[in-house]
Amino acid sequence: MKPFLPAATGLSAFAPRIDRIVPSTGASAMLTLLTSAAMAFLAVFALALAFSANRLADSWSGALAATATVRISAAPDQIDVQARRVLDVLATTPGILSAREMPPEETQALLEPWFGPELPVETLPIPRLVAVTTEPRGFDADGLRLRLSAEAPGAVLDDHNRWRAPLVDTAIVLRRIAVLSLALIGGATAAMVTLAVQAALAANAQVIRVLHMIGARDVTIARAFVRRFTLRAFVGSLAGTAAATIAVSLLPVVADGEFLTHVGFSGSEWLWALCVPVIAAVTALIATRAAALRRLRSEA
Repeated sequence: MKPFLPAATGLSAFAPRIDRIVPSTGASAMLTLLTSAAMAFLAVFALALAFSANRLADSWSGALAATATVRISAAPDQIDVQARRVLDVLATTPGILSAREMPPEETQALLEPWFGPELPVETLPIPRLVAVTTEPRGFDADGLRLRLSAEAPGAVLDDHNRWRAPLVDTAIVLRRIAVLSLALIGGATAAMVTLAVQAALAANAQVIRVLHMIGARDVTIARAFVRRFTLRAFVGSLAGTAAATIAVSLLPVVADGEFLTHVGFSGSEWLWALCVPVIAAVTALIATRAAALRRLRSEA
């Protein structure tokens, strides 16, 4: 019988081939590859939706940020007088850059998506609209409302705050949901890798005991599992990321102003999608090392 090798000799002799104790095929290998691919696919879509929601909210909020509208409702014989009074008030209001009464064709264009192109605007009692452009710092909306109520009782100011606030709140909620989704995806990936590593360690318990007898340390054995499972997670997540980016790029583009127009990545946002395989590999590395060392030390 050959004598047991000293710890250092056993370690150096077996180190180049120690990766062989990790099964290259089987249920654990397939589980790691497929789950990593699926989680990476979901992570890319979560990122795409988060960026899309953020851009859409910024677009809508930015379009309304420096604008306001005055709606004038009055009797037919008074509406022209009221419109002139509104324009005079706006011309002397600090923070207002310009104001113009919208012609009937613009009003018809605004109502066309709901009532069709044949709406007879000139024959209907539709309120007059005054489009207002404001300075970036804004204006005193409450003070302007008081002046309008005194000069033109039929005028109602809409500073678009009630439209902007829900958009900003929605963007914040969607970003939080995206972050939570990414955290859940990362946790699920770590749990999957942990289960796969434990299964592989259990299947090779006898080989691991022999390695301990010839002097192999827990760190050396764990390193073999870390290399294999990290590589599998990276390859699987790389495939899932590639599939997701192709799917995102092939999403249909619809008419301007619709939600799907903004779905996907833009510019440097694509770099975040490329980071998904790296993050998945780091997650697998940490999870594999922790699971392997915990199992090996419990069996020592």
